[in-house]
Amino acid sequence: MSFDIRSYIRFIQLEKSLAGNSVEAYERDIVRYVRFLTDAGLQGFAAVTEEHVSGFIRSLRDAELSPRSIARNISAVKGLHRFLSGEKVTVTDPTQNIDLPKKGKHLPEVLSVQEMNAVLEAADPASETAGPFVWRDRAILETLYATGMRVSELAGLTLHSILEEQQLVRVFGKGSKERLVPIGGHALQWVKEYRQRLRGTLLKRGKATDALFLNFRGGGLSRVAVWNIVAEYTRRAGIRKEVHPHTFRHSFATHLLEGGADLRSVQEMLGHADIATTQIYTHIDREQLKQQHKQFHPRA
Repeated sequence: MSFDIRSYIRFIQLEKSLAGNSVEAYERDIVRYVRFLTDAGLQGFAAVTEEHVSGFIRSLRDAELSPRSIARNISAVKGLHRFLSGEKVTVTDPTQNIDLPKKGKHLPEVLSVQEMNAVLEAADPASETAGPFVWRDRAILETLYATGMRVSELAGLTLHSILEEQQLVRVFGKGSKERLVPIGGHALQWVKEYRQRLRGTLLKRGKATDALFLNFRGGGLSRVAVWNIVAEYTRRAGIRKEVHPHTFRHSFATHLLEGGADLRSVQEMLGHADIATTQIYTHIDREQLKQQHKQFHPRA
């Protein structure tokens, strides 16, 4: 089965143009599936039946995986069997009658404008508690909020990504799709300060790189490092919500729409292929309206 798995992984990398993170997630899901089949005594995919697939799905629920993780696992398994059937490795597709579970509407956590400002201002170079990387950290936080980019997109920024005169940033999103996103003068100024005050010092510690945001060794910053930076300044701001880099993305979109931005424009800035994905933020806005109505209307 290992040869078939490698062929499928190559297929989704080359033909589907999935991002590296998505490919890794699919590979983990397929490995879990194959382990289940092996434990059931199966030696190859040709012997898999619909009952085996249903049993695997039950095992995911028994393991108390989140609905989103279960849906992704099913999607990976369906894709694998569709590929094997198409390549004539198997005669039938045992997943053809198995549907993906309907996703419930999950409203992402967002910060208010005041909370966002508190997190940004917690990274204050003038503070007595400011750390040695505060200029970099503030530039990262400002860039996340100013552009709404994903953490993987931020980690992938280079010196050439910033188009300072145009106040744009070149971002490579899912599937290596390129888009230009406005960044604004405020965030640009913090990026400029970081580059002048700290980046050169960090660069001397490592090999030459054009990565924009560097770690203390002089290499490109990892996604985990960005998560830690966001968590640290959220704590310093005294905010008890669970805040991560994607919260900045959610807040970016929500604040734009609350301010009257056009949904299509927000879709383009976020890099969503489907506007339905962007519409989740209009649901957030409506939830806030309902909360205000309930709180302040005398007969709510």
